[in-house]
Amino acid sequence: MAFTGRELRSTIDEDGRLVLSLEEVTYDDPADDEVIVRIEAAPINPSDLGLLIGPADMATLKVEGDTLTFDVPQQALSSVKARIGQSLPVGNEGAGTVVAAGRNAAALDGKRVGMIGGAAYADYRRIKAREVVALPEGASARDGAAMFVNPLTAQGFVETALSEGHKAIIHTAAASNLGQMLQKLCLADGVPLINIVRSPEQAEILRAIGATYVLNSKDADFAERLVDAIVETGATVAFDAIGGGTLGGEILMAMEQAAVRTMTEYNRYGSTTFKQLYVYGMLDTSPTILDRGPIGFQWSMSGWLLFPFLQKAGDAVAQRFRARVLDELTTTFASPYTRTIGLAEALDPDVLRAYVRKATGEKFLIDPTQG
Repeated sequence: MAFTGRELRSTIDEDGRLVLSLEEVTYDDPADDEVIVRIEAAPINPSDLGLLIGPADMATLKVEGDTLTFDVPQQALSSVKARIGQSLPVGNEGAGTVVAAGRNAAALDGKRVGMIGGAAYADYRRIKAREVVALPEGASARDGAAMFVNPLTAQGFVETALSEGHKAIIHTAAASNLGQMLQKLCLADGVPLINIVRSPEQAEILRAIGATYVLNSKDADFAERLVDAIVETGATVAFDAIGGGTLGGEILMAMEQAAVRTMTEYNRYGSTTFKQLYVYGMLDTSPTILDRGPIGFQWSMSGWLLFPFLQKAGDAVAQRFRARVLDELTTTFASPYTRTIGLAEALDPDVLRAYVRKATGEKFLIDPTQG
C-alpha cells in the first residue's frame, strides 16, 4: 500500500537562492527491513536549522506562492557547493506510529516509535527498522520526538570527559534544552558541571533543576568567578555551543589561571595541566578568537559532533546510551516545548523567524497532523 504526503525541502540553486517548499512525495511499500512511520512530532533543533536555512540571509526572506526564498551571500556559496541544485529533506529526528512494516520488521507494525535519520519534517517517513526505537508503553510521540540528538549528545559529553580523564565539565549556552539535560545527567552521575549563561533568567532555569555552578558571562566579575569555580571543581574540559567570539578563549584562560594557582615554581610555558575546548555549535558565526599568551601550551581546541563520536565509540556505547534514554525519557531527557506548529506553519514567515531566533527557553515542535 502506497502512502502520499508532504515533505519539507530546502534547495539552493545555482544563482545563490535558497528555497523552502513542501513537496508531495509517494512512499511505496517498505522493504523487508523497513517501516513507514506516520510522523506525529518532530523537534526543531539548532542542528536542523543548518540544513533548513544554511548560510542564507534572513533579511532577504520573500514569499513566492507556496514557497519561501532567501539569498545566500556570494562569499558563503563555496561552503555549500556540494548541495547546490539538490532538493534536501529536513528534520533529524521525530516520532510517530508505524503504519506499514516489512517482513523482518513486522513486530513494529502499529507501534509508536522514535526515529533518527533525517526527513522528519514530513507526513510520513520510510526508514530502516534499525533507525527506529519502540517507545515505552504509555509514552506519547511528543515524549519520544527528541530522544536522540540532545539526549545522546549530553551522554556523549559526559562519556568524552570521563574517558579522557577530566573530573568536571564546563558548558556554554547552558540553559538550552540540551544544557538542562546535561545538568540533570551530571547531577545523577555525580559529575561537577559549570554552566555559563547570558542572563539572570537563564541562570534561574538551571538553578531550578539543582545546578550548583551557574555563571552569567555578562557579569562584571564573571572571569574571577569562573576561575574560582574551576579551582573548586577541577574542570579541564569545556563544550562550547557559541563557537565565535572570545568566550572559548576566556574559558581556556580561566582554566590556566586556576592551574597556575597550584604551581610551586615558575614555568615559562605555563602550567602542565592539559585543557580541552570542544566547539560543537555556531550560535555565534563570527571568527573564534584566542589570546594564546595567557593559556600556556598545554591545551587543545577541536570540534565535537555527535555522529562521529558515536561511530568512534562503537555500537555497545550507542546501545547503552539509547537504553538509558528509554529508561529516563520523561525525567532526565524530557524535552519541554513552548509551541507546537503544523507542518505548513513551518513555512509561515513569522513562525520561521521565531524558531530561527533560537531563543533560550523556546523550543518548537512540528506536528504534521495539525496541518
